[in-house]
Amino acid sequence: MTTSISETPGQRHRRGQWLAPTGLILLTLIPILGGVHRVTQLTGGAAVTTANSRFFDSPAPVLIHIVSVTVFSLIGALQFVPALRRRKGGWHRIAGRVLIPAGALSALSGIWMVVFYPHPVGDGLALSVLRIIFGSAMLVSIGLGVRAIVRRDFRDHGNWMTRAYAIGAGAGTQALVLIPGALIFGATHELSRAVLMGAGWLINLAIAEAVIRRRARRLPRRTVTPLTTSVVGS
Repeated sequence: MTTSISETPGQRHRRGQWLAPTGLILLTLIPILGGVHRVTQLTGGAAVTTANSRFFDSPAPVLIHIVSVTVFSLIGALQFVPALRRRKGGWHRIAGRVLIPAGALSALSGIWMVVFYPHPVGDGLALSVLRIIFGSAMLVSIGLGVRAIVRRDFRDHGNWMTRAYAIGAGAGTQALVLIPGALIFGATHELSRAVLMGAGWLINLAIAEAVIRRRARRLPRRTVTPLTTSVVGS
């Protein structure tokens, strides 16, 4: 004979609030593991090839990018857990003070690499322009998020940081959409890479806007508090 244990609504809610951040962490593990592999190459004496020589010639920007993206992606995902945002001790605020500079460094180092690193095969002008546009959009979103929190506008702060996170986590979605493109057009086809990379960012931003709209319907502006709507930092 088996005994079934029914979950209470509170238990289901607590478990359900971890679904989105868990999915985000799994998504960002794809580029994070790629970053770990790159760090291993740079620090482990790997052979210098045409594909990786630019990183060996100037390792600082790529190392800064890998570390900052990893921090921004993983800790940023946890900012979507309501229980952590409400936790006493200021965890949300402390995490935000780490994530804001991490996000800015991620965007700035990404733009630097686009401008100054030699472009690998398959990365044409169109993709470079897209990287600069979305990197700049991430910086602007973070800046507007900081401005909103200074003005005590917690809802706008959460909205702008949600957009910044969507752009910063774009590499995970791009890794997924690039797979069929590589199979159909080849891994170094410039146009398909540009289109699919752009699609990865746009998919994330579309989801972010849906989250923002749902949050606005649930929480009118006058009832917003920093513990319930802020996504990254306060």
